[in-house]
Amino acid sequence: MITDTHTHLYSSQFNEDQAAMIQRAKDAGVSRFFIPAIDSSYTESMFSLEKDFPNDVFLMMGLHPTSVKENYLAELAHVKEWIDKRNFYAIGEIGIDLYWDKTLLEQQQEAFRTQIQWAKEKKLPIVIHCRDAFDEIFEVLETEKGDDLRGIFHCFTGTLEQAKKAISYNMKLGIGGIVTFKNGKIDKFLNEIDLKHIVLETDSPYLAPTPYRGKRNESAYITNIVDKLVDIYGLSFKEIAEITTQNSKEVFGI
Repeated sequence: MITDTHTHLYSSQFNEDQAAMIQRAKDAGVSRFFIPAIDSSYTESMFSLEKDFPNDVFLMMGLHPTSVKENYLAELAHVKEWIDKRNFYAIGEIGIDLYWDKTLLEQQQEAFRTQIQWAKEKKLPIVIHCRDAFDEIFEVLETEKGDDLRGIFHCFTGTLEQAKKAISYNMKLGIGGIVTFKNGKIDKFLNEIDLKHIVLETDSPYLAPTPYRGKRNESAYITNIVDKLVDIYGLSFKEIAEITTQNSKEVFGI
């Protein structure tokens, strides 16, 4: 059993072959797909995906930092409405992204902190999006840390020091296609991180691993990430799959 802890299966890039793409992943051994939210414009397609694949997909709810715009309070209200109405498996993906726009940092921080607090109230994990914002993310986590805080640092791309700091806040590291890139860097130190802190993800349709880099990613390609971790940790494919899936169960509770 392999768990893809972060995959946007509702993406319009899968409109033509969604069912076939999911079946390819299942044929490759992927049996659990965790689905992050972005904003209210994707909610309907997420619920449709869940209806079509009720035994395979597990939904999150949250406001992505790049969707924190002038209407972010209305978007947060949408998140709160749904997490009060039904069950989700995490609050995510949430966080801070300063790659595209730094002008809304304060609003991103507020949205991030607010959603962390909702996660604690609901006893749910968080799934963090961090791009060019490790210091800003850690600043918020420092104020919210505690036994009631847990989750995943999605698409981890930081240094060894940042990895250890993320783990200190009870976060697993989400490892995806970047670990297979020649310039990905994290493969140089990942063996210094105990595998118990690692979960697998694809972030499909984005960040396809080598040899598919630059093409549409899909959950079946998670096997290429497992292969890379086999090389890094010196364990078997089966061991990597089992340990990382167990780690995902610790995070999501299922």
